[in-house]
Amino acid sequence: MKNQFLTALLLTAATVAFAPGANAAESKAVENIQATRLERLNTQTKSIKDIQSTRLEFLNNQSKAVENIQATRLEFLETQTKSIKDIQATRLEHLNSQSKAVENVHETRLEERDRRGK
Repeated sequence: MKNQFLTALLLTAATVAFAPGANAAESKAVENIQATRLERLNTQTKSIKDIQSTRLEFLNNQSKAVENIQATRLEFLETQTKSIKDIQATRLEHLNSQSKAVENVHETRLEERDRRGK
């Protein structure tokens, strides 16, 4: 019994002596695991931010391209409208000239007729 008591005492002493070292090693391992996890999360967060930044840049470029296309289309439509207005003005001018020419011909005929009638 004395032997068993002595063995139990020695085991307890050994456990008390090695426990702080084992606990320190265990907490250091936990700290290393946590640091590694934190580092990985930071890397993932940075990657996500980079991806989002790239997507936003792409969307901004697309928006600018769409705006440029719309501006070009509006410019083209304005040019067409101006051309149509110019063509219509030219046609009206031509019709006015023709009307004046017809009026002049009628006037000349009437004058000639009146002259002959006198």
